Amino acid sequence: MSENTQQYIGRMLSYVEGKDALRVQRGTAARLRKLTRGLSRKQLSWKPEPAKWSIGEIVAHLADTEIVASWRLRSVLTSNGTTIVPFDQDVWASVFQYDKRDAKRSLDLFQVLRESNLELLGGIPSESWDNYGMHTERGKETVAHLTRMFAGHDVNHLLQIEKIAARWNEPRLRKSRAKKGGSRKRRK
Repeated sequence: MSENTQQYIGRMLSYVEGKDALRVQRGTAARLRKLTRGLSRKQLSWKPEPAKWSIGEIVAHLADTEIVASWRLRSVLTSNGTTIVPFDQDVWASVFQYDKRDAKRSLDLFQVLRESNLELLGGIPSESWDNYGMHTERGKETVAHLTRMFAGHDVNHLLQIEKIAARWNEPRLRKSRAKKGGSRKRRK
């Protein structure tokens, strides 16, 4: 069952409830590096299910989402009340070939963009946290809200990566991959 907009917002915000969103964001790149350290190309590109993303695709998505965050924050900070346009993450994954991207390069890009965004947020006046944009699907989103949503988005994908890595190591899946000779159809 697919979740609606309010459910999605609630889930993202629940990941950072009671936490400092900027602190969560500051730790994401290091956590991603720790989770992906030592993983082979095969592990990074393995999908637990055909319609799910691999670890490498998730990291590519996080890098592109940070580009989106950069634009949204700057737009809202310089044009209070501006329109925020959504993007279709599955279309981006397909068009920008997340399945072919190098995970390390995606992670490097994510880290550079994240550091820039955190520096930006660290230097804005306190009243700017109330600047907002009007998301065409989710409604009014202040800088403070966007910051919490992006932090929750980080946690969501970090948990997905942890689950994929754990599934990779399940004994029954290891046996299944060995029988297939490690080959499988790629879908996207």
